[in-house]
Amino acid sequence: MLFATPQRRSNSRWKIFAYALAMNYVLGFDGGGTKTECVLMDPTGKILARSFSGPSNPSRIGAESAAREIEKAADLCLKEVGAARHEIVALGAGLAGTSDPGRKEKMRAALAAAFPGAVVNIFTDLEMALAAAGEGQVIVLVAGTGSAAIGRDAQGQIWRTGGYGPLHSDDGSAYDIGSRAVARAMKERELREADSSLGKAILEQLGHTSWPDLRQRAMQQPDSVFPLVFPVVVAAADEGDTAARGILVRAAQELASLVQAVAEHGAYGREETLIAKTGGTVGRSTFFDAQLDAALKLVLPQARIGGLRMSPAEAAARAARH
Repeated sequence: MLFATPQRRSNSRWKIFAYALAMNYVLGFDGGGTKTECVLMDPTGKILARSFSGPSNPSRIGAESAAREIEKAADLCLKEVGAARHEIVALGAGLAGTSDPGRKEKMRAALAAAFPGAVVNIFTDLEMALAAAGEGQVIVLVAGTGSAAIGRDAQGQIWRTGGYGPLHSDDGSAYDIGSRAVARAMKERELREADSSLGKAILEQLGHTSWPDLRQRAMQQPDSVFPLVFPVVVAAADEGDTAARGILVRAAQELASLVQAVAEHGAYGREETLIAKTGGTVGRSTFFDAQLDAALKLVLPQARIGGLRMSPAEAAARAARH
């Protein structure tokens, strides 16, 4: 009979432990009105894979559709490393549109069913953006499909504003910019009986040849129209289009007003405050970035302007991991 020596037993136990540890993957998500980012993290906190899918804001597309996009992004990451869903022990999802408790619970239930055995944590996108900014005194400006700001002062007090959807907020967002650009282009068409260069670019971007067709689409599915106009506007602005530049100057001022609203409600030492910009409209246009920075400097002249220390998806994974 062959008996295991203490060394053999120790090695065997270590192999079993290491194998079990290797299976403890964690997923993190950052979901908004345009896209979803996913990161897959190992037990040591190392990111093994990153993927993207479509929008996962349940207030805009519903909980079922949002959950499907999250699953799609997760499966892309898992496929990249050759892992399966049952190897996920925890996931964190920072999602726009989950400040409502009922909607948040629907998302938690949907993801718990999709990832059985995993501990599911649902956060708002603003909570994870703030976590991604790191410690200390900071105001995070989220400028994507929607818009919002959230801040933490030196005493740890947190204040937020915006982020309640296009009917109640989202000033200066991609949705807002696109909406204003379409309205401007349609008005110019009526006055001149000819499309402006911006109007022609908008129609081409959205695959339409006439404004009545586009107007009908915008009434039925506004999210499939207005955010998609944003790239056209910033491209035109960078080329010197006066109308596009006017729209972006106003958007920059409205975004800066969100930061100002947060700053006025907290004990922010001006020299020590970081304004961290994030979202799909940031870094897309030389003109818009310059206008936004200038508007922010008017609000908090001595603040530092920068970005997040990590992606909100990574922050969500780390929050779930702990």
